[in-house]
Amino acid sequence: MLTVILIIVKGLITAVLLLAAFGVMTWLERKVLARFQFRPGPNRLGPAGVMQFVADGLKLVFKEEIIPTAADRAIYLLAPFISLTAAIVAFAVIPWGPPLHIFGRTVPMEIGGPDIGILFIFAITALGVYGIILGGWASSNKYSLLGGLRSTAQIISYELAMGLAVTGVLLLAGSTDLNTIIARQYHLWYIVPEILGFIIYVITMVAETNRTPFDLPEAENELVAGYHTEYTGLKWAMYMMAEYINMITVSGLATTLFLGGWHGPWLPPELWFLIKVAAFMYFFIWLRATLPRLRYDRLMAFGWKVLLPVALLNTLATAVWVAVAR
Repeated sequence: MLTVILIIVKGLITAVLLLAAFGVMTWLERKVLARFQFRPGPNRLGPAGVMQFVADGLKLVFKEEIIPTAADRAIYLLAPFISLTAAIVAFAVIPWGPPLHIFGRTVPMEIGGPDIGILFIFAITALGVYGIILGGWASSNKYSLLGGLRSTAQIISYELAMGLAVTGVLLLAGSTDLNTIIARQYHLWYIVPEILGFIIYVITMVAETNRTPFDLPEAENELVAGYHTEYTGLKWAMYMMAEYINMITVSGLATTLFLGGWHGPWLPPELWFLIKVAAFMYFFIWLRATLPRLRYDRLMAFGWKVLLPVALLNTLATAVWVAVAR
């Protein structure tokens, strides 16, 4: 019974922290982009405009909800929940600190820690795409449908290269358990032997989250707003929450697989994990402020003709090295 209570408490805390991080990230992104563009950004509500995301959240909660007449109402309402739920659940198995010892019990710093943690993350994130394609289809808008199809094709294409990039780490660690992978990096982070895999993973994680320069599924200059064109208010906000929480998830996974997870000197382990994830989140914003959007055919060609073959060669090279070393 106590185990169930601990899982529920950790789940609620994780969900609240992720949703809070979404709000802070919307403010931080606007401020950082403003710095890149030599303008102040949000500066009216609270110190440095820090309360702007609260005002935006309240506006979206009370904004009028509009549902297209021709939409499939049930699926139209369900789609944002699928994307948001998948985004939150995927983070559940990522350890963000060493286990705690409370009242004689060992409490892991993740909601659940299955031995196949990395496979669980890939399975759940794959489900998230259903929220996008169903949202585009149920809206009864050809531009929304096209945006959803674009996203599906893009995510499937780049997931293959991402999976191969991660496979190199799994070969080195000899496990799919995230805690074991972190423990094996106590003396050497896997970014050193798997630098090519790390570069491939970083590129694919940007594409997987539909962020610049891979944000073609919601390219407003071509598709109005892509798959969520017909969504307003809180339902639109759910898609935005899912996007930012997915960014946190892939950043947390990159930290876990390549940067030693929560390992680090002097500072508390949880703080080290936060610093590493924050660095990746800043990288997302930096890319948005710097790079232009790719053309869609070039985006797909890059995924299939460049990233996938390179990722496959990196996996083969890692497998040969591990076999020889043993």
